[in-house]
Amino acid sequence: MQRTIILDESQKKILTNHAIKQAPAESCALLFGFQKDDTTTIKEVFLTENIENSPANFTISNDELLSGYQEAEKKGLDVVGIFHSHPFSKASPSITDKTFMTINPVVWIIFSNVDEEMNAYILESEVIPVKIKIL
Repeated sequence: MQRTIILDESQKKILTNHAIKQAPAESCALLFGFQKDDTTTIKEVFLTENIENSPANFTISNDELLSGYQEAEKKGLDVVGIFHSHPFSKASPSITDKTFMTINPVVWIIFSNVDEEMNAYILESEVIPVKIKIL
């Protein structure tokens, strides 16, 4: 069965604008929502700061991660996804992304500033593409 992540047009725009605004550094965000079977539904975007300010990596501070998880819990949601951008490359997981996907087993959405493409992936036994459905 194909994994799917659902977000609305305004959430996509928020993420895309964040990626464009943060370039040439990678942008990042937490995605709040819920998981049912093979479908992840995004209810809220929690924009974060890339404390590395790097075009090739991103790190969300521990304080901001804690704040994000607390905010999601307060709203009765889970952190179900991670978003980040690739300012100078395609929207596919880098070697570093794959390493961190093992620690954060949620859907990862990657936006490429190069071709303005957005793709999603999850790491199970291997990296699996996730279909993005925009409402």
